[in-house]
Amino acid sequence: MYTDLQGQTVVITGAATGLGEAMALRFGKEKANVLINYYSSNQNIQPLIEEIKSYGGQAIGVKGDVSKEEDVKELVQAAHDHFGSLDIMINNAGIENEVPSEELSLKDWKRVIDVNLTGAFLGSKEAVNYMLEHDIKGRIINISSVHEVIPWPHFLHYAASKGGVKMMTETLALEFAPKGIRVNSIAPGAINTPINAVKFANPKLRTSVEDLVPLGYIGKPEEIAAAAAWLSSSESSYVTGITLFVDGGMTKYPSFQGGRG
Repeated sequence: MYTDLQGQTVVITGAATGLGEAMALRFGKEKANVLINYYSSNQNIQPLIEEIKSYGGQAIGVKGDVSKEEDVKELVQAAHDHFGSLDIMINNAGIENEVPSEELSLKDWKRVIDVNLTGAFLGSKEAVNYMLEHDIKGRIINISSVHEVIPWPHFLHYAASKGGVKMMTETLALEFAPKGIRVNSIAPGAINTPINAVKFANPKLRTSVEDLVPLGYIGKPEEIAAAAAWLSSSESSYVTGITLFVDGGMTKYPSFQGGRG
């Protein structure tokens, strides 16, 4: 636990499920104020809010589409109105769909870019403006992917969006370091989230993915949440502009493990 996170306000986009939910719970355990952004009215976030409160944190939910500027502005305003501040912005919302590149429609391309890259841009921009206005040495964390460096056939739009997140993170970090605003990314590898549930329920498919991970197992959302808490805390006070790969070694060319190649 990081005692300096107590009472801090964090906005987490796409926090109703998966990595976002795990991060929301972790910040609840840190006794932070958590704004849970969710996309669909069908998502019941009340149990998540109650669990965060049971840990000693505070939480509210705000519906919104991160690809829409007015919705993102409302997230920041809601954080200010309810908690009086915005200290940490985590741009987590993301989508993917598998399409051979020659069949990828402009509509599909735009939707993934709009959510994954433009959404992170809008969240970062609004957070930076708030932090500058209120003289807050805040933290921005963008959730990227190992596919910011690993090409991924049939996921051209996804890989392109995450490559963009990498360079955006580094540029913002350089630009706003003099203001004390730290900007970093977390790049998860194979994590056991709802979006991967069907794949990992199949023993053969699960094994095929585990073979790509030098540590030999599928990661847990809590391991991403732990990285987010560290990057938000004063323990990482001298860290900005990095991508922290939380991937079990997936980006270290596992096909060469054991001296092969």
